[in-house]
Amino acid sequence: MRMAFTVEKYHFGTESIFERLPVKDLKLLKDQMVRMEIKKDRVLFREGNYSRGIYILRKGKIKMFQLNKSGEEQIIYIYRKGEILGYRPLLSHEVHAVSATALDDCVISFIPKKYFLEILERSLPLSRSLLTNLAHEFAVWVNTFNVLAQQPVKERVALVLLILNEKYRRNNETQVTINLSRDNMARYARTTVETLARMLRHFKDEKLIKTEGRKIIVLRPAELAKIAEFY
Repeated sequence: MRMAFTVEKYHFGTESIFERLPVKDLKLLKDQMVRMEIKKDRVLFREGNYSRGIYILRKGKIKMFQLNKSGEEQIIYIYRKGEILGYRPLLSHEVHAVSATALDDCVISFIPKKYFLEILERSLPLSRSLLTNLAHEFAVWVNTFNVLAQQPVKERVALVLLILNEKYRRNNETQVTINLSRDNMARYARTTVETLARMLRHFKDEKLIKTEGRKIIVLRPAELAKIAEFY
């Protein structure tokens, strides 16, 4: 039996793990936060480097990607406001398995590794919160990789449009404008720019989306969800 499609299975979620912490633990973390501003296309961290700390995205979007054997980017995830980067390799004392680059001008709260680990040692609620977050993120990875690695391109592009429709949503607006380059969108959908363009033309002809230059507006998300509904 098919399960109903839900785009939430492909999002880490924007509720900060810090919002569930006791006041005293939250204060310890906030006291060590450093505000950072990074420009579009700047690399935040690189695959193979050790984590310097954790990053909380306050404004903008950041893409997480790996390089394939041909040296081409494969986008794995796009972070939006409220989401946290960099803590998984920090906890496991391993290098970053991915790189992260700003898709537009971003504002970030940064907590250096030394202070974060010290606070983590003292805060059982923070440890529990991180474990819960890790379990949820693992489920998101499984859902995403299952689709992007195994499904036909039409289904992949439909899913990416639905994910981006949520990534670019502001508050509770009903009509969302996706403003992402075709190159990055193709890398996210694991296809070529030419194939992506062909799929977008098809969806546009079917009046599922409309385009304004590189901007895309999803008109009928329920119909795209039917295309992306493969369970």
